[in-house]
Amino acid sequence: MTGASPGPDGAFVLLGTVVRPHGIRGELKVCPHTEHPDNICRYRRITLAADADSERIACADVRARVSGRMVIVSVPGCTSRDQAERFVGWGLWLAASDLPPAEADEVYLHTLMHKRARTVDGQALGTIGALLGGGQERLVIRDGDREYLVPAVRAVIASVDDHEVVLDLPPGLLEMNR
Repeated sequence: MTGASPGPDGAFVLLGTVVRPHGIRGELKVCPHTEHPDNICRYRRITLAADADSERIACADVRARVSGRMVIVSVPGCTSRDQAERFVGWGLWLAASDLPPAEADEVYLHTLMHKRARTVDGQALGTIGALLGGGQERLVIRDGDREYLVPAVRAVIASVDDHEVVLDLPPGLLEMNR
């Protein structure tokens, strides 16, 4: 699975969040939201935005490198620590059209948005409405007043089609969400 979050209309995916400047030359230290942080290094065009609905700054000729668990990103025009401070908390977004095709056994998590979710036993859970990051991606599934948080991992996602996601949930997970 490749972790990603939807943009305002599904046209962008969130690759990571700027956590602080790196050094004095305007580089950005980014906490990646992808399964493989080194994938960020292959993208040369990204968009910076505080959130899905705010001002976007398109950046071309972006350079990136992995440093431990973080990714250090250099964007043209950001050449000082003071300029980099502006982007702390902003997201590093990629146009979904720039993503490589998913492998046969993979799915981009942003493609699960707005699909119905049910268990392998046939229990309807609701509709996937959001993704939460922070260590492990979680699907937010809502049905009226009910809300379930489900780990977005291969072991849980049994199958996906155009309209539905089937989940193989560990015992007790639904009860924990009540």
